[in-house]
Amino acid sequence: MSTAGEEIFSVVRTDSQTLARCGILRTAHGIVHTPAFMPVGTQASIKGLLPHLVEGTGTEIILSNTYHLLLRPKPETVAALGGLHRFMGWHKPILTDSGGFQVFSLAQLTRIEERGAVFRSHLDGSLVELTPERAIEVQEMLGSDIAMVLDHVVALPNERSLIEDAMERSLRWAERCQKAHKRKDQWLFGIVQGGLEPDLRLRCVKELIQIGFDGYAIGGLSVGEPPAEMYRILDVVAPSLPAERPRYLMGVGRPIDLLEAIARGVDMFDCVMPTRNGRNAMAFTEAG
Repeated sequence: MSTAGEEIFSVVRTDSQTLARCGILRTAHGIVHTPAFMPVGTQASIKGLLPHLVEGTGTEIILSNTYHLLLRPKPETVAALGGLHRFMGWHKPILTDSGGFQVFSLAQLTRIEERGAVFRSHLDGSLVELTPERAIEVQEMLGSDIAMVLDHVVALPNERSLIEDAMERSLRWAERCQKAHKRKDQWLFGIVQGGLEPDLRLRCVKELIQIGFDGYAIGGLSVGEPPAEMYRILDVVAPSLPAERPRYLMGVGRPIDLLEAIARGVDMFDCVMPTRNGRNAMAFTEAG
């Protein structure tokens, strides 16, 4: 967590016709100009590109995946080799996710308990437990600039009772993550859940702000709902988040979705789509 008086994020300019804004995010490994898109290096590598080529695209921050690094090569190995930046040869900022989305995407291998998630490794079938405390421990060992709380993601659309249960569990896990987080050179972001229910989203925002985080992510979207529904929730959630903190929309990468979210005041994004499409001979152009 940041220390008193330390400026994590500052808004440099705002748009007069939308909620879009330009900002500067300060981290231990340099600044990030927002809006910013984070290419995903699932296993500490952007597939198909060497670090200097990624930097050549203008990328200032990348994302790496806690779940995959927990299984292989293991965070202890990465820490022994000098941390994630040195391990992957990337000297700029890194955000690590907590593994919550992978727990969701591998639901058939996962059991959710109050203590945390228990899942079978997709590599060897062994049982692995990921608790909020372990998620923080792993990210602190990796040495990323920004860590994420562990959250409970559910598919959309879904029953309100299931969405509310997952949101409340996510809040309890977020508080445990905040208490476990000790590393002073690493920011910790909370994650807003609540599905497509505006009142649940706003309740989650309120309680996350009370816990207190360095930034706030909007999670649990782009998981099966139509784009219009995602925009509807962003209209409610983004303006309710603290203006002096970065806002991060997780797992969204279609160009039109980025523009729509930026217009609603979102600062940061990540998605596997650009590099995955590139590896499969697809490019985004102004013509489509």
